Amino acid sequence: MRGPSLLPGLCILLSLSIVMIQKAKGACPQCPKNANCVKDKYCTCNKGYVSKSGKEFFTFPLEVCQELTSSTTTKGSKELQRVLEHFESLLTNKSLWGSGEKSKVASKATSILQTLELDVLESALKSPDQEIQKIQSSTVAVETRVVTDRCSKERKIFNLRVHTNSLDISCNDVIQGNIQGPSAVAFISYSSLGNIINATFFDEINKKDEVYLKSRVVSVAVGPKRSISLSKPVILSFQHVEMKPLSKKAFCVFWESTKGGHWSTDGCVLVQVNNSHTTCSCTHLSSFAILMATTSQEDSLALAVITYVGLSLSLLCLFLAALTFLLCKAIQNTSTSLHLQLSLCLFLAHLLFLAAIDRTEIKELCAIIAGALHYLYLASFTWMLLEGLHLFLTARNLTVVNYSGANRLMKWLMFPVGYGVPAVIVAICAASRPHLYGTTDRCWLHLKQGFIWGFLGPVCAIICVNLVFLLLVLWILKKKFSSLNHEVSTIQNTRMLTLKAIAQVFILGCTWCLGILQVGPAAWVMAYLFTIINSLQGFFIFLVYCLLSQQVRMWFRNMVKPKSESETFTLSSRFGPSSKPSEGNIFSGQVKRTYSN
Repeated sequence: MRGPSLLPGLCILLSLSIVMIQKAKGACPQCPKNANCVKDKYCTCNKGYVSKSGKEFFTFPLEVCQELTSSTTTKGSKELQRVLEHFESLLTNKSLWGSGEKSKVASKATSILQTLELDVLESALKSPDQEIQKIQSSTVAVETRVVTDRCSKERKIFNLRVHTNSLDISCNDVIQGNIQGPSAVAFISYSSLGNIINATFFDEINKKDEVYLKSRVVSVAVGPKRSISLSKPVILSFQHVEMKPLSKKAFCVFWESTKGGHWSTDGCVLVQVNNSHTTCSCTHLSSFAILMATTSQEDSLALAVITYVGLSLSLLCLFLAALTFLLCKAIQNTSTSLHLQLSLCLFLAHLLFLAAIDRTEIKELCAIIAGALHYLYLASFTWMLLEGLHLFLTARNLTVVNYSGANRLMKWLMFPVGYGVPAVIVAICAASRPHLYGTTDRCWLHLKQGFIWGFLGPVCAIICVNLVFLLLVLWILKKKFSSLNHEVSTIQNTRMLTLKAIAQVFILGCTWCLGILQVGPAAWVMAYLFTIINSLQGFFIFLVYCLLSQQVRMWFRNMVKPKSESETFTLSSRFGPSSKPSEGNIFSGQVKRTYSN
C-alpha cells in the first residue's frame, strides 16, 4: 500500500510549504514546542530550554527545544546551569551596576568574568567523561570541551560554537603541557554584557568617532592550567548583532584587566570582515568583542577629496617633471639626476597611496603595502637630503652646479645612499616588529610601541639636517651676493639658487612637521594644512625645477612652436660644418651653462 507509506512524507512537505509561505509573507514561522517567535523572522527556545542544534535563533520547523533541567540532563550540565544562573543574577542586579564610577564598573566586570570562567572550567573538569557540553540560558551560552588523551586523537584544532560565534583553538594550547589529568576549554558568549562594558571603555580612537559594539562579548579560557602563551593564535568569528551604515573601522578588541579593565587591541588583528561576520586572530586568551567606529563624515569626506584631487595633480606634475628631466638635454647634470630620482620615488609613493592605502581586507597584503609605502616615502626624504647636500656643495663652490668636486662626490653617494639607507631602515623595522605593519583602517605603520618613529625619526633628522644646509647656503650666498659686480646673469643665478634652497626645505620637508602637530584643539586645522600642502608636492617640484627654469621654458617653447623649414635651412647654412661660431654664440653657451642649475 503506497498511500499510507507516503503520508509522513506529505505531512513534512506540507509543513515546510506552510513555513515558506509564511516566510514569504513576512509572518512568523511555525515554532516548535517550548519556543516562541522573535522579530517575525526567527524562533528561539523559551527560558530553561535549549535548541538541539545549539543555535539561539532558528527557522528549521523540525528543531527541538530540550529542557535544561530534565531527567536526561547530566550532573555536569546541572552544575553549569547553576553557575550560569548565578551569573545572570549578577548581571540583572541594577544596584551592582547602577550609578557606580566607570573604573569601579570595570573592576567589577573583570572580577565577575574571571570568576565565571573559573567556575565553568571547574564544572567541566568535574565530568571528564562528558567530552562536549553545551548549555544556554537567556543571556549566556556556553560550550566546553574536555581533553583526556593529551591530544592523541586526530584533532589538532577544536572548533566551538555559541550564539553563532565560533572559536578555533589548538588542542596543544588547551592541555598546556598538562599530563596529570584532564584539561578543558570553555567558550562563553554573553547576550547583554556589552551593555555594561560597552564601547566607552575603549580609548584607542579619535574622540570624534562614534564607537559601538558590533558583536556579543565572548570569553575563552583553558584549565586547569591557565594559558600564559599560545603556540598558535586563536581564530574568533563574530556574527554582527547590529547593522549600522557608514561603518568605516572595525576593531578586534579584548578585555584588558589591568587598571580596572578596558578594551584594547594589543595582540588581536583583523583577519576578515563582511556584512554579517568579522574574523579576528588573537595571541592570548581573554574576553573579546568587535567594535565598530563611524568617522565624522564631513571632515573625512573633505580631507578625502582634498587628498585625491591634490595627489592626482601631483602625479600629473611629477610625471611631466620626470619627462622633462629625462628629455631636456640642456639641463641634464647631477642636480637634474637628483630631481629625477626624487620625482620617481614620490610618484610611486603617491600612486601606491591612492591605489592601496585602504586595502586592509587581507592582513598580509596590507603589511606589504605598508612596508612599500614606508620605503618609498623614506627614499623620497633621503633624496631630499641629497638635494640639500648638493645645494650646499654648489653654494660653497661659487654656486657653479657643474663643479667637478661636487659632481664626483654626489655621483659616488647618490644611489647607495638614496636607495640603500631607506632599505636598511625598513629591513630593521620589518625584522623587529613585522606585525605592526598595517592597521585596522590603513595600510601604514602602527602607532603602538612607538613603531611610527621608524618613519618619523629619520624624517625629523633629515629635516633638521636640511635646515642646517639651508642656513649655510643662505649665509654663503649672502656673502657671495655682496661681493658681486652686479653681473645680471650671476645675480639671477644666485637668486634662483636661494629660491631653490628655501623651497627644498620648507615645501618638501618642513610640511611633514604638520603631521606631528595634529594633536589638541588645533588637530583638524593641522590635518587640513598637512593634507593640502603635502598633496601638492609634485606641483611644487614641477613649478620650481621646471617652470621657473629659463632653459626648460625655452625647450617647451621650441616643442610647442617648431621652427619652419626655411628657418631651419637658413640656420643650417649659416652654421654648417665649415663655419665657426661667433663670439655671441660662445657667450650664449656660457650663459646657458650658468643657468643649467
